[in-house]
Amino acid sequence: SQYYTEAREFARLMTLKSIESNNRENVIVTGGGPGVMEAGNRGAADAGGKSIGLSIVLPHEQAPNQYVTPDLSFNFHYFAIRKMHFLMRARAICIFPGGFGTMDEMFETLTLIQTGRMQRVPFLLFGRAFWEKVINWEALADAGTISDEDLDLFRFVDTGAEAVKLIENWESAPPRDRMPGR
Repeated sequence: SQYYTEAREFARLMTLKSIESNNRENVIVTGGGPGVMEAGNRGAADAGGKSIGLSIVLPHEQAPNQYVTPDLSFNFHYFAIRKMHFLMRARAICIFPGGFGTMDEMFETLTLIQTGRMQRVPFLLFGRAFWEKVINWEALADAGTISDEDLDLFRFVDTGAEAVKLIENWESAPPRDRMPGR
């Protein structure tokens, strides 16, 4: 799919940057599963780098995908603990189209950033057409359930190269309680 291709390319580009820092920065972390998660780990492997897989133990999930660096593969029983490990290390967050688990992770993370419980980092939604079809962001703001400023917590991107450019040019924003309108 186009998302698999872009996830793989994004991970490859970011891993090249990771290698420049002795694999200490820009390390790819995925859920370790199939599909787009596999693409992220595969892109890191394509670049000759390491990647982390944070898998969840589920009845219908197999073992971590073959591209996760073996000594960086971790299994979790609880979604909350897994999310905590994703977020406490995140320097950027890239969300690709997905199902309930993806939506849960996306909205909880946006809530943590919105409420100042998590430092603001680049938060990128891959595939504008998908996200605007699935979620009517403007309707949320128009209804007053989120503020207009909350729409600035994330950016839409369509390519891995576009995502890398946004991350490279990111200027850290002030905590939410010091942002205008808060």
